[in-house]
Amino acid sequence: MVRHRAPGFAFAHDPPKVVDTLHGRPVPDPYRWLEDPDSPATRHWLAERSREFEREAATWPLRGPLAERIRALVRTELWTPPRHRPGTLFATVRDPDAEHPRLVAVPEHGGPARTVFDPAAEDPTGRTTLDAWEPSPDGALVAVQTSSGGVERGGLRVLDTASGAAVGPPVTGVRYSHVAWVPDGEPAFCYVRRDGARGVRGVWLRRVADGAEALVHACTAPATVPGVRVLGDRWLLVTESHGTGHRTDLWLADLAARPAGRGPDPHGVALHPVQVGPEAETEARLGPDGVLYLRTTLGAPRRRLCAVAPEDPGVEHWREVVPEDDGATLDAFTPYAGPDGPALLVVRTRLGISEATLHDARSGARVGTVDLPGEGMVSAPEPCPDGTVHLAYADVATQQRVLRLAPGDPRPRPWPDQAAEPPDPPEIARAVLWCRSPDGTRVPITVFSRAGDTRVPAPGPTLLHAYGGFGRPRQFGFSATVLAWLLAGGRYAVAHVRGGGDAGRDWHLRGSGRDKPRAVDDLVAAADALVDAGLCARRHLCLSGGSAGGLLVLAAATARPDLCAAVIASAPLADMARFERLGLGRMWTREFGTAADPDDFAALMSYSPYHRALDHAVRAPGQTLPSVLLTGFHGDTRTDAAHPRKMCAALRAAGRDQGRASVLLRYERDVGHGPRAVSRAVGLAADAHAFAAHRTGLTAP
Repeated sequence: MVRHRAPGFAFAHDPPKVVDTLHGRPVPDPYRWLEDPDSPATRHWLAERSREFEREAATWPLRGPLAERIRALVRTELWTPPRHRPGTLFATVRDPDAEHPRLVAVPEHGGPARTVFDPAAEDPTGRTTLDAWEPSPDGALVAVQTSSGGVERGGLRVLDTASGAAVGPPVTGVRYSHVAWVPDGEPAFCYVRRDGARGVRGVWLRRVADGAEALVHACTAPATVPGVRVLGDRWLLVTESHGTGHRTDLWLADLAARPAGRGPDPHGVALHPVQVGPEAETEARLGPDGVLYLRTTLGAPRRRLCAVAPEDPGVEHWREVVPEDDGATLDAFTPYAGPDGPALLVVRTRLGISEATLHDARSGARVGTVDLPGEGMVSAPEPCPDGTVHLAYADVATQQRVLRLAPGDPRPRPWPDQAAEPPDPPEIARAVLWCRSPDGTRVPITVFSRAGDTRVPAPGPTLLHAYGGFGRPRQFGFSATVLAWLLAGGRYAVAHVRGGGDAGRDWHLRGSGRDKPRAVDDLVAAADALVDAGLCARRHLCLSGGSAGGLLVLAAATARPDLCAAVIASAPLADMARFERLGLGRMWTREFGTAADPDDFAALMSYSPYHRALDHAVRAPGQTLPSVLLTGFHGDTRTDAAHPRKMCAALRAAGRDQGRASVLLRYERDVGHGPRAVSRAVGLAADAHAFAAHRTGLTAP
């Protein structure tokens, strides 16, 4: 094997010539050394990549104008739907020039918002994010979770709502845990963590005052994700997810049967199965009528709503209330107190566009339609005891805003009352194009463009985005980056490939595991369809995807180097022989398969971008590859930044004759896979899309 050195760095010893043998097949890994993020060799290599990126980025004409426009588009007040507690509504709000949202308490019947927690006040550097929060049943306390540097492993603490002072000892090493307040004589809550000493991952009951705690539920299987909620201040709901978007097990316990004042003693918390074993994804919420409502894929790939008495919640007792819709996926719901009795707000998505309807909770009959502001995305419906429902709405041209749906009113109104009306949005046209994948499956593509814009004739610069993972449907909410691209005269397309949830559970499963190559085929077919339809030429087309979508666009581009002019892969997976050893990869074997299984391994290697690039360097050194921009985040604990580092090195080797600027790595420290400060998000978005503009010929200001 050829010895590889970190350019410009002299190893004390040559890096090991790594070749693994898996299922009798040699698997070279010449850039294994880049998996160590802090070695001198990796740091030196990264410094060179950063200098190279900055030299190139300085030549992109739209870098500054795009950043300015994106910054202007996000300079708005941004609220989340509030959660009701007696006399108070809790929500987050990001002020127009703030880097992060802050948690506020708003008097239920009017009055100014009061800040409960502001991450920027705690950490002026902007490195700390507010990851999750949950008020106690009476609203006197609130649990907040924060992390720093993007690692998504941080601390959980309880604050006094009135003073903001910490109450009791904090918890460390918590990653996006649910917090479920237990109604008791003294403040206590359930949350999710791993016991480092015993290696037990599960749900723990913790007393606020002294931090005493005990295990309530240990995970029943490896590589599952536990969750916990308290419903109606009475029912403890414990869940385990077996692979994202694949299967959920649920148990329910009646906390009213538990003697009061037991604090961290789990005695009396008897968990009874709701759904354990079936290959179905299920979510439960309690209605004001005391009935448990379940959104489930059990017997319904596009999801249906069922109801059951929480006292006897087993699957055999479920009753269907709202049936599956063959043409739309049921994405969200909430029970609420309707003017004529218990009701349900149901949100379905049809090719990325939300529809919200109202139903009688007893019969399931549709009793109304919510008059939404436009064609966009509805999310996070939150009910209040008086029957009011708050929900978030956004569309491609309109920043997210919170709407308040009052009982009996089909038209929701802005919340808070003093919220400024958004300016008239620009007119954006939406069209749907269909393509046919190699196996005959018809795949939809949604195409956005600025309506009536004649400055850019067809074909023109086009971004083609795809995700295609974990059963997640693409919903068309607001993106300042996408809108800035459209306003500059570009087109934006989304391929609804298999592996995502755009057409329900079956659509997801047909593009996961050993069938993941179908998602790649779908994306290639979508790119070809855009060209064949005359919307863009190859030289005008840039593929774009992040995380699992980054894997997809890299796999498509390395399979068909002639497919497009450029690729943006943000925090991608790339080395599919070792993804289980990096980041959270061990949790994703239901989605991608495992290299330990010979048939899974064969499927993984058929599209693994890293290995395709290594093979290209050997077999087709003269064949031109698209220009590629990879982004990596040093604090990324999900996909792990080793993937973009190694992919960059492999692509550079494969495209040496094209010039080093054809493969760029934009690498950041002190951030991770999740939320970040607004200024850093703007910078990342502007750089990525200025690269796309430069490579596809978009030059409009």
